[in-house]
Amino acid sequence: MKRLTYIFALVILLAPLSLSAGPKKSYIVGFYNLENLFDTVHDEGKNDYEYLPDGGNQWTDAKYAQKLSNMARVIKAMHDENKVWHAVLGVSEIENRHVLEDLVVEPAIADADFQIIHYDGPDRRGVDVALLYRPEAFKVIESKSIPFDFNSQKIQFTLSQEQQDRFRTRDILMVRGLLGGEMFAFFVAHLPSRIGGKGQDLRARGGEIMYEESLRLMQEYPGIKIVAMGDMNDNPTDDSMAVYMHGKENIEDVGKEDFFSPFVSMLKAGYGSLAYRGEWNIYDILVCNYDLAHAPKGTLAIKPIVKKKFYGRIFHQPFMTNQEGRYAGTPFRTFSGGSFIGGYSDHYPTFIMVSNK
Repeated sequence: MKRLTYIFALVILLAPLSLSAGPKKSYIVGFYNLENLFDTVHDEGKNDYEYLPDGGNQWTDAKYAQKLSNMARVIKAMHDENKVWHAVLGVSEIENRHVLEDLVVEPAIADADFQIIHYDGPDRRGVDVALLYRPEAFKVIESKSIPFDFNSQKIQFTLSQEQQDRFRTRDILMVRGLLGGEMFAFFVAHLPSRIGGKGQDLRARGGEIMYEESLRLMQEYPGIKIVAMGDMNDNPTDDSMAVYMHGKENIEDVGKEDFFSPFVSMLKAGYGSLAYRGEWNIYDILVCNYDLAHAPKGTLAIKPIVKKKFYGRIFHQPFMTNQEGRYAGTPFRTFSGGSFIGGYSDHYPTFIMVSNK
């Protein structure tokens, strides 16, 4: 009888501990450059003429439908690997909200019930960034579109004042809300192009803008967890990410006002999300702040997911990859040499996992 009484008492004592630990949660947070997801209708004021039925790409309803199906297939394949839909998926190179509305109802991914946050931006081609999210995982509190500006005290710009006044690029999207009940903010960016070997100062400013906005959020909401993601048109070792975004390769080196940059070690190990002239790069980057990298025990933190040491995942499958020819082994894109080849994207998607396990 005494033994039964002791066991009963022990159960009573341990019960509050097991309840206080709370349910185990894991979420996938990712980014995907959808490579020119345009519809077939002209948007007033935008230079989208090549993506019209009579435009240079002869962009027909049939091609648009195939593109939507292809993008959905990739998102579904990531679900199949992870056994769960993305909680949050940032996207770039989308023309407008309409193309995302068409995408999220594709049969392959309709069950995810993705919701959309998108703002029309000033890019002359009309390409924007956006955030897809699942409301059962992420509860949105606020969002805003942050314009690019030249208000830097550290960067010397190569553009003249007149050129700066005419410059147009994608806005940066910020969305704040509750992921698994914890305060998070997500930035989605598509930083200025490298065309002509230019724009290093502009991408540096893009990183600086996200960093400044992150500091503001961390001051206003102590303990907030932040993920900045996007097609940075830079590697994680370039100044935009390493200097102006304060990205650190090693998680143990991340200070209170630094960001953990998990794709630095992956780049050095030979991984890549896109290939250019035979060289692999990782432009599709996610970084997280100190409060997510060094989260208190039992709360959501970034976790290693590749070989138990890499904290990022570059997702690719054979169907997303050229299997033969000159570009064998590289992303199977939508167009090649100006011709429609029915591929997916010239970028592989990337993601991280956050978990309280």
